[in-house]
Amino acid sequence: MTSKAKYPSAITSTLCAITLGTWAGIPAVAAADDDLLEAGRLEEVIVTARKREESLQDVPVVVNVLTEEEIDRYALDGLESLAANIPELFIGRSSNGSGAQITLRGVGSGRTTMGMEQSTAVVVDGVYYGHGMFLNEAMFDLASIEVLKGPQALFFGKNATAGVISFNTANPTEEFEAQMRAGYETTAEEYSAEGFVSGQISPNLLGRLAVRVSDMRGGYFDQAAVDTPISFLDLATFEPVTRNQAPNDGSLPGTEAYVARGTLVWTPTERFTARFKASINERNDEANAWNFVVFECPGGFTQPNPAVPCEREFNAHVPNAPDGVGGNLPDMKEDGSSYNEYNSWAMTADLSYDFGNATITSVTNYNWHRNKWGLSQNVASPTSYIAATQNTSLSAWSNETRFQTYFDQPVNFMVGFYYQNTDRDHDQAGAFAPLEISTNPPETQFTSYIKPSGSEAETWSGFGQLTWRATDRTELAAGVRYIHETRDSFLVQSYIMPALQGLFLQDVPVYGDQSFTDWTPEVTVTYYPADNLTFFAGYKSAYKSGGFAVSSLIVAATVPSDVTFEPETGDGFEVGMKSMLFDDQLRFNMTLYRFEYEDLQVDFFDSVTFQFITTNAGAAKVEGVEFEADYAPNAVPGLLLSGYLNYNKGRYTDYIAPCYTGQSIAAGCNTNFGAGLGQDLSGEPLAMAPDWVASLNAAYEWGTESGHSWEVGGNLRYSDDFISSSFGAPLSRQDSYFNLDASLRFRHSGGHWEAAVIARNITDDFHISGETDLPNSGSGTGTNDAVPADPVGLVDLPRTVLFQVTYNF
Repeated sequence: MTSKAKYPSAITSTLCAITLGTWAGIPAVAAADDDLLEAGRLEEVIVTARKREESLQDVPVVVNVLTEEEIDRYALDGLESLAANIPELFIGRSSNGSGAQITLRGVGSGRTTMGMEQSTAVVVDGVYYGHGMFLNEAMFDLASIEVLKGPQALFFGKNATAGVISFNTANPTEEFEAQMRAGYETTAEEYSAEGFVSGQISPNLLGRLAVRVSDMRGGYFDQAAVDTPISFLDLATFEPVTRNQAPNDGSLPGTEAYVARGTLVWTPTERFTARFKASINERNDEANAWNFVVFECPGGFTQPNPAVPCEREFNAHVPNAPDGVGGNLPDMKEDGSSYNEYNSWAMTADLSYDFGNATITSVTNYNWHRNKWGLSQNVASPTSYIAATQNTSLSAWSNETRFQTYFDQPVNFMVGFYYQNTDRDHDQAGAFAPLEISTNPPETQFTSYIKPSGSEAETWSGFGQLTWRATDRTELAAGVRYIHETRDSFLVQSYIMPALQGLFLQDVPVYGDQSFTDWTPEVTVTYYPADNLTFFAGYKSAYKSGGFAVSSLIVAATVPSDVTFEPETGDGFEVGMKSMLFDDQLRFNMTLYRFEYEDLQVDFFDSVTFQFITTNAGAAKVEGVEFEADYAPNAVPGLLLSGYLNYNKGRYTDYIAPCYTGQSIAAGCNTNFGAGLGQDLSGEPLAMAPDWVASLNAAYEWGTESGHSWEVGGNLRYSDDFISSSFGAPLSRQDSYFNLDASLRFRHSGGHWEAAVIARNITDDFHISGETDLPNSGSGTGTNDAVPADPVGLVDLPRTVLFQVTYNF
């Protein structure tokens, strides 16, 4: 059954999220579609949420969709920009650690542990990418983005306990098309240019080449660091040595980026299609940790340096390594300046054969990335410092093969097989405590530790679903996925400064030989009482891989359980309604859900000992209700009103957790976590889980007598307050806030060119999408005289204004 409901080409978000205008103003009905512009109807959209093409309004999945037109309209070029458009989605950028903190409906992964994959799976053209470093990928020239909420293991495999973000890149066109676009963003002083050429190469071969380059002459944040003299102790002479720590002279972030993607589609017969994609990506930042801001402190200033205030301002303190340290620490620049370098490439072969009533599809991918950085503690201190470097790489290859039937009968099925192999190499070096040994070789004069580590993993998975059209208006679907994983890992500190041996262990490796097996079932019931009305109910489950924290430090108290963690699982129920009313002028959708999680993976950083521990929370629960509506009235052609209202309650239900650094007995640090101090977080909120979020959107497009058109849009988004710490630290609270975006576009009558101004976060509000503790802050944990650590926010971008011109050939 195909719904007659229609959706706008410019508005295609589904259940509980009309988030499309949140980045650049609300979309209007496309000017080129005069019939829709006059009628005010909402247009149908096709999605692949169940690995087959289905109407968005018919599919029993909670999914938000952004089309190619919307992506271009909002200048969406990566995960961060997407987060502003999806309710309950937070993405905090972190150059170090795992690279990102992605949270959806309060379920997410911290950013400090390299070995932890995300709870929200990122998929590109059907290929799974589990690493947070994907945040550095420039996603452009896209056909659509689908965001699926809740457990999604059946169709998307492991690590989809919170949901899925699926990017579909644009494919070649049969007719020749080409486009050039240039932009200038005023806050970061960023110049950008991108374009594509697409068309037929030979009778059975189509091709597309897309390229994007960008260069920042400035940055989003202001440099607030100042020269700070630090007193070192030379352990060879026991004489003090004063070394200056100067501010990083790069922009924050001062990014240069290059990306190219090529696609070939070969159809030697009507039944066989082969699609090949290859991409290369490079991003270089002049600073690392450029969006880290110490925003709240017990005394109003940072504990490592009383001269540095704690402010909710777009000011970052990014220093160089102290004089002499630069060039001596492995992978540190000669001048000790902070930097981040990311490189990647990928190749995908998507082969499909159509038997007429069945299709077999095989998707094979190989991808590789390397991330190198150097940084110093983002608040310089006269008595302490931290300088560190990282060189990590990941290679992965995978294959998914599916067989799907389309018989003209009540029963159909899909079966599939998935294999993935990943290999991560991770090298890290650090220098801290103002100690040096002048008689040592340069590479160990200041070095506190050198730490190589690695992990190799293998995944085998089989899955299948049976669908039964019980009546013309009722569908029952049931499926299950089997997952088996093995992971071999190691972690060792090959060098420890002699003065620190005993506190940190040299040549004492920790090994992880892990094996996991899980079954994840799914059952849905869908009822279509009318062509414009859908009801659905489903039970869903998901599994997230256990792992090994390859970025941890080995201290005297470290035990294997500190660096290994168990799989995370989730299951629960959702019910929903999708409707189109008033001759396709109004869409109103609603979803209720309740999901419970066991062994939720939560990583902990002790800002005093620098110890990383990944823990498993006993249990957590998220439940809520989501509403969304779009209205395109016939009486006012070109006008579109939309909005959403979401309530989400995310709470720990059973979790004896580590105390946050500087938590007092009175504040709840009154029990034990393993061999250390602990607190009971049962009943406390999850991190990055506001109870309420809402949006009101409006857009209006009108034509002129000369045939040109204008479009103006605005979006007002609201977020309730929330705790950003996974351990309930009260100083990490983000207050409720409003965010205002707007856009103005002029389109030439011939359709060849358009000019746009896109303004985001117009009120320049300060808000965060993640949190960690400032090193060398906090004290007295588990006592009556404790001082909480200073929270460091992963801060969203300030006000930005983008001027953009597009020309279509």
